[in-house]
Amino acid sequence: MKIASLEQQARDLADFVEGLRTETQSQADTKIALLVKKAKDLAVFVEELRKGTRSQAETEIAALGQQARDLAVSVEAVRELTLAHSNSRIAALGRSEMLTSKLNEGLERSVLERTRQLEAANLELEAFCFSVSHDLRTPLRALDGFSRELLESHAGQLDEQGMHYLRRVRAGTQRMGNLIDDLLKLSRVTRGEMRRERVDLTALAETVFAGLRDLEPGRTVSFTARPGMFAECDPTLMCLALENLLANAWKFTSKKPVAAITFDETEIEGQPAFVVRDDGAGFDMAYAGKLFGAFQRLHSDRDFAGTGIGLATVQRIVRRHGGRVWAEGVVGRGAALFFTMPGPEGDA
Repeated sequence: MKIASLEQQARDLADFVEGLRTETQSQADTKIALLVKKAKDLAVFVEELRKGTRSQAETEIAALGQQARDLAVSVEAVRELTLAHSNSRIAALGRSEMLTSKLNEGLERSVLERTRQLEAANLELEAFCFSVSHDLRTPLRALDGFSRELLESHAGQLDEQGMHYLRRVRAGTQRMGNLIDDLLKLSRVTRGEMRRERVDLTALAETVFAGLRDLEPGRTVSFTARPGMFAECDPTLMCLALENLLANAWKFTSKKPVAAITFDETEIEGQPAFVVRDDGAGFDMAYAGKLFGAFQRLHSDRDFAGTGIGLATVQRIVRRHGGRVWAEGVVGRGAALFFTMPGPEGDA
């Protein structure tokens, strides 16, 4: 009985295993079939993708090729335009060079003509100066000499008014003589070759001032010059300029019992400048523009004698060196006369 039961169980288990094997094989076949289908679908998709990609790539390549051809056309057009523009510029430059050459030739002719005119004017000026120096001085010396002789030898035959007239004649002739001297100095400033060298302005100013002090030893005037002032300039012209500047300060401090004059170096707008200061009569800045004009005077002869040539001479000297000159002042409180003296390269 038990054996039969066991046999039956064995047969059932065998049927179960066989059924399970059959079912598992069917599922596996189904899954395999499914995988095969998916693989085929994927292959189809990949092939379609490959075809689509190839088509898109070919389209893009074709577009890029067209862009390259368009770019080549544009480059060629630009090259032709640039070449045409360059040719036009070259032609324009050629015409400009020809015009410049003609202008230079014309300018050279103008310079030569102007040089000849200046040389002729200088010769005329020299002749005029010779005439002034000799022809005008002779009658002036005669007037002054005869007037002095009348005052000294025939004073008893003249009344006080006659003596006054003769003194005025002598003063006028002497003033005329001084004016001629100053005019000759002014004319010499712009003639002759200028010789630049390193000049000790401190020593030169002290020498000039010592000469002024010797002329009027009774005056009490202090003078201070900053040590170590130098400039690249013509020594003769610079001596003349300092003579006029210091003489100007000396003159306009003459009414003060005790006066002070200084010669200094300073900086104006970042550039070195020299300055002569005094504490004399000063001037109204409203008339500063007249100071350096020939025969322009801000004071009468009754107050301060002069010809109005000194500062004009200074201006010509400074300008000939490439510098500039100007003045500042206050009435009753003195004046300051500035000038720059650039070096040979033009650096002030």
